[in-house]
Amino acid sequence: MSELMTYSGACHCGAVTFEADLAMTPLIACNCTHCYAKGFQLTFTTPDRFRLLTGEDKLRSYRFNREVIDHRFCEDCGVEAFAFGKNRDGSDSVAVNVRTLAGIEPNTLEPTVFDGRNLL
Repeated sequence: MSELMTYSGACHCGAVTFEADLAMTPLIACNCTHCYAKGFQLTFTTPDRFRLLTGEDKLRSYRFNREVIDHRFCEDCGVEAFAFGKNRDGSDSVAVNVRTLAGIEPNTLEPTVFDGRNLL
């Protein structure tokens, strides 16, 4: 799945919806305390390839550790569908929770484990 494709995603209750152009590479399962507890599988895109369609008023932020990632979650259902941060080179990035994408079966994917518990 390295070809750029447009995917639709949403939180659990559907209040927050988005589209993102994604290549699904890299696809990671981070073991930091936050991602591990929530079972995230993440892929990344640039802000110009991410479109929030509905629910901006429903989004809340959570920051922890160095507070450089803006984890965004729905205030109604609590699902975090995406987060905003920076790449190592300082450019803006959007991390998308693959489990919130329509038409994707995350259990069939093979993410690379990222050792966020020790590297972040």
